[in-house]
Amino acid sequence: MKARTFFLLLALTTATTGIQAQRIKGSDTVLPIAQQTAERFMAINPNARVTVTGGGTGVGISALLDETTDIAMASRGIKFSEKMKAKAAGEDLEEVPIAYDALAVVVHPSNPVKQLTRQQLEDIFRGKITNWKQVGGDDRKIVVYSRETSSGTYEFFKESVLKNKNYMSSSLSMPATGAIIQSVSQTRGAIGYVGLAYVSPRIKPLAISYDNKHFATPTLENAINKTYPIVRPLFYYYNKKNSEQTNPLLQFILSPAGQEIIKKSGYIPVK
Repeated sequence: MKARTFFLLLALTTATTGIQAQRIKGSDTVLPIAQQTAERFMAINPNARVTVTGGGTGVGISALLDETTDIAMASRGIKFSEKMKAKAAGEDLEEVPIAYDALAVVVHPSNPVKQLTRQQLEDIFRGKITNWKQVGGDDRKIVVYSRETSSGTYEFFKESVLKNKNYMSSSLSMPATGAIIQSVSQTRGAIGYVGLAYVSPRIKPLAISYDNKHFATPTLENAINKTYPIVRPLFYYYNKKNSEQTNPLLQFILSPAGQEIIKKSGYIPVK
């Protein structure tokens, strides 16, 4: 399944007098709030035209460096290699945290397992635990779904849950969050991970513990009160030389109105 792409307006006609056109590209995790805040921004700024496209954090940052997008959405911090590429090109990139997101570990709704520790998750995604009966479930092979390597969610899960160890070689790499949801909802032995805003009745989120004692489900409340452990910041990146163009949109998403949209969408506001 291809990365979900959503065009708020197909025509990016900068030649039109008075039209302020901007392109946002990158993280599928950030995509829903980028869409909704851009829609609201255009509603109150009739001369604004914003196009929002997914594809993954790495794709967005590459597009920013190639100047094929004005803002990159990211669900991880910029890598050292990306910073060096920007420096070599004489580009000065600015990082703006816009929200926080809880990462939900999800299984098929029929799976009787309700909770896992971080170590159990590491062993599953590393291929050391291969059957659900090893963690209190049915005698069924575990099918591991992961995001592709260009995804910031892939990077964050590897860092936070796997402690920077490699995923098992037989994990099934999915190009977008929607593909993980579809695959997990159709595969009884499946496990995967998605942003909190994508959780639906089609999939079952698990309670997670990092201390082997306190388990918490991925909810907005648990993410805000920090009882749920898998939480990460979300960013917009832009080129400082284009700050005059991008600032109005960035100021809106960080405003009370923009942050309220973020909260209502199932993400954690930064303000």
